[in-house]
Amino acid sequence: MSDLPAIGGLALGTRRPRVVAAGGVAELDALVAADGADLVELRADLWDAPDPGALPGLLTRLRRGGRPVILTARAAAEGGRRLDEGVRRALYEAGLEHADAIDVEIASTEIAAAVVPMARAARRTVILSAHVLDTTPPAAALMALVDLARTRGADLTKIVTHTADVEDVRTLLEVTLAARARGIVTLATGPFGAARVFLPMAGSLLTYAHVGRPTAPSGQLALDELVALLRRFYPDA
Repeated sequence: MSDLPAIGGLALGTRRPRVVAAGGVAELDALVAADGADLVELRADLWDAPDPGALPGLLTRLRRGGRPVILTARAAAEGGRRLDEGVRRALYEAGLEHADAIDVEIASTEIAAAVVPMARAARRTVILSAHVLDTTPPAAALMALVDLARTRGADLTKIVTHTADVEDVRTLLEVTLAARARGIVTLATGPFGAARVFLPMAGSLLTYAHVGRPTAPSGQLALDELVALLRRFYPDA
C-alpha cells in the first residue's frame, strides 16, 4: 500500500503499527526520551497556561528527540481540556511550521477550515479525528465519518470509540478493515480498551501510549507496556 501517508520522514504501513507517545507540556522531557516510540504527540490543550507564542520553542525542543511530532489541541467535547476556540486555533497556527502533523477534530469545522489548508500548503500531514466518549456507533456511521474526513482534506482519519463489549470491538475491526487502504487509525477506550493492541492487525496505522498521565479517558497503556506487547504480537515491531 505505497499510497499510504507518511508523517515527517516516517513511512506508515500495515505490516506493523507505529507507536505514538502522547503527553502534555508537563511531560515534555519524557516525550523527548520516549524510548520505543516512533512518533510523539504534544497535547497542547493539556498545557496549564497555553501560550501560542511559546509553542514553537517547545516543539523545537521536542524535535530534538529525533521523532516526528504531531500537534494536537483537543476539543473539550472530545476529551480535551476546555479552551477558548480562538486559543485553540492560535495554537495550531503558531505550531504548524514546527510540527510534522496536526490532529484536528472533524467536528471542529471552523478550526479545520482555517488550519487544514495551511497544513497542506506547508506539506504537513493532516489527521482529522472523531472521539466518541460514551459508545461505539454503528459501522455505517463511523464509515460516514471516514468519508467526511477525506472530503475535508484528511491524510489520516482517526476514530476513537468507547468499547463496552466484544460487539463494539467487532465494529471497530469492521471499520478498520473497510478503510485500511485509505489511511485509518482506530483506537478503543473503556472496558475493552486493550483492543487497541490488536486493531493494527486489521489495518490501523498508529497506536498511542502515554508517558505520564494518560491522555485518553481509559484503556491507554503506558509506553513501555505497549511496546512490550507489540514486540510479542508483531514480529516486525
